[in-house]
Amino acid sequence: MSSLRARVHSHSALTSSSLGNDRTTYLGARVPQEVEAMARCLKDLDQDVFRSILKAVVNALEGKDSRDAVKIILETASVSEEQLTVIISGAYTLLKAALRFSVSALKQEVFKEDLKELRIPEDFIADFSNIVYGNRRQVLENAADEQGIRLPTVEDFRWRVDVAISTSCLSRALQPSILMQMKLSDGTSQRFEVSVSKFQELRYNVALILKEMNDLEKRSILKIQD
Repeated sequence: MSSLRARVHSHSALTSSSLGNDRTTYLGARVPQEVEAMARCLKDLDQDVFRSILKAVVNALEGKDSRDAVKIILETASVSEEQLTVIISGAYTLLKAALRFSVSALKQEVFKEDLKELRIPEDFIADFSNIVYGNRRQVLENAADEQGIRLPTVEDFRWRVDVAISTSCLSRALQPSILMQMKLSDGTSQRFEVSVSKFQELRYNVALILKEMNDLEKRSILKIQD
C-alpha cells in the first residue's frame, strides 16, 4: 500500500457559500473536495476507529511511515479501503491547512466553527482540535519545517545608483540604473542591474502585495490578535 502522502490529491472544490455561510473558512474560498468527501464518510463512523485513523494521519504529518497502521485498521475495523482512503486524504488536508496558521491567527473557536460548517460530528471536531491546539502541535510544526522546501534567505542587501557616461547603445547614455547586490544565507551573492522604470515597477508590485496582505489580515479568520 502506498504511503499516506501519496493518497492526498488536489481536486476542484465547492465554495464556502455552498455550506450556507458567506464567511470564508480557513480552508479558503473553495473547500477541498477531499475534505467534503471525508465529512460525509464520518456520519456513521465509530469514534474509536476514527481515532485510530487520525493517529495514522498524525504519524504521516510527522514524517513517519504509517502503512502498517493503515493495514491494521483495514484488517480490524469495519471500514472499506475506499472509505478509509477518503477519510485519510480529507483529514490530512484539513490538518495540514490548519497547521499553516499560528494559534493566534486561527483561533480555536473559529477552527471549530469552520468544521461545524462542514457538518463534521461534534466529537470528531474535538479530536481534530486536540491535534491542532494540543501538546503535539510543536512536533507537527517542526516536522513540517523539516519536510518543506528550504530556499536561501537574504542576509545582506546593498544598492547604488549608477549613471552610464558612455555605452555602445547611445540610447542608454547618461541614463541612470540601479545596481543591487544580495548576500544569501547559503554563502552565494547575486548581483543585478535594473533600470529606473523596472525599479518603479518592482516598487509598485511590492506595495500592491503588501496592500493585499493587509486586506487579508483584516478578515476575521486571519486577523492577528495579541
